[in-house]
Amino acid sequence: MPATILIGTQWGDEGKGKVTDWLANDMDMVVRYQGGHNAGHTVIAEGHKLKLHLLPSGILRPHVVSVIASGLVIDPQALIMELDLLKDIGIGEPNLVVSTNAHLIMPYHRALDQASEVKLGKSKIGTTGLGIGPAYTDKASRVGLRMQDLMDMKIFREKLEVALNFKNQVLTKIYDVDPLDIDQIMDEYLLHAERLKNLIGDTSRVINEALDGGKNVLFEGAQGMMLDLDHGTYPFVTSSSPIAGGACVGAGVSPMRINRIIGIVKAYTTRVGAGPFPTEQENDTGETMRSVGGEYGTTTGRPRRCGWFDGVIAKYAARINGLTGIALTKLDVLSGFETIKICVGYEHEGKLYEQMPCHQSIFHKCTPVYEEVEGWNTDISGADSYDKLPKAAQDYIVRLEEMTGVPIEMISVGPSRMQTILR
Repeated sequence: MPATILIGTQWGDEGKGKVTDWLANDMDMVVRYQGGHNAGHTVIAEGHKLKLHLLPSGILRPHVVSVIASGLVIDPQALIMELDLLKDIGIGEPNLVVSTNAHLIMPYHRALDQASEVKLGKSKIGTTGLGIGPAYTDKASRVGLRMQDLMDMKIFREKLEVALNFKNQVLTKIYDVDPLDIDQIMDEYLLHAERLKNLIGDTSRVINEALDGGKNVLFEGAQGMMLDLDHGTYPFVTSSSPIAGGACVGAGVSPMRINRIIGIVKAYTTRVGAGPFPTEQENDTGETMRSVGGEYGTTTGRPRRCGWFDGVIAKYAARINGLTGIALTKLDVLSGFETIKICVGYEHEGKLYEQMPCHQSIFHKCTPVYEEVEGWNTDISGADSYDKLPKAAQDYIVRLEEMTGVPIEMISVGPSRMQTILR
């Protein structure tokens, strides 16, 4: 199927990197369509463990064209660091195109992000402080700088002067932070422009021409749908749209071109940062999941909050995104549990909610309703087919399928490419 969207269905960190890398073998193009370097994914391939933040996972496949599309905000320094990382492990100049319309993260975006979180105190959102939110704010306010502005540094400076005049007033008068120097920024971004200028192009045209030619294209988002600006747990969300519909907007393609939408579902649930999390286990269970699953943020190293699988969220993700299939990840992490719990609903003030509550106060205060199933209590990391999984593990998979109404097509039982089962 020529056009496939791959999305995270929880709060991110579901294992998109591995699944994207697996699928990329059959793809001609992999497109990253939203977000910034505040999200990351880990790919293990050819003896290397790579932590990528901006580059699409397909970057490791020589035959794949990698695309950073218009829906992203890009810190040029972060992108260059990732390109240098590829060189360090012996990967030559990648086949990469970066959208002219992608917005730039500027030094004042980082300063504003960090100062704002300090100012908010206990009410802080829990951002990474990398400038993602302020960059998207400028994009919506129509005062942002874009990748194409790096192609004409005269225009770049004119736009920067206007933006910096206002930003420095905010930094100094509201946040009591030192102002930024325009000449220092110009010197830095002039170097970035020289390094990146040959990669900048019309990505919407490149993508649509690939689809016109019958090429297989994979659209990859960052974060997860519960961090979506419109449909996530607002205000504890990201600043863009990770859902399937966001792929069309961020990449510049018609919804009519999409053939398949695969949701990445972790066999349990995790979350980084602040915000509601009904199935969170702040106990030995959560600590075991964190320890065995290596649940620490790829970008920040922050420990992830861990909890049981949330079927309400899974059904919500299936509905919002129109999932055609599921890739179930980290099933092996649950191997040490005698029994496993599945959240099948929420209870709030005597009322049962089997679908996602539309009022955030209910979601914040609800109590999960659990169904308990038998664990398999044996190592499954070496299973190479569905039939070799213990019956209890198979039963767990079938139960998740029943809850979501979506077939589970792929099962991950470990971090490497080979530890993947296709059904």
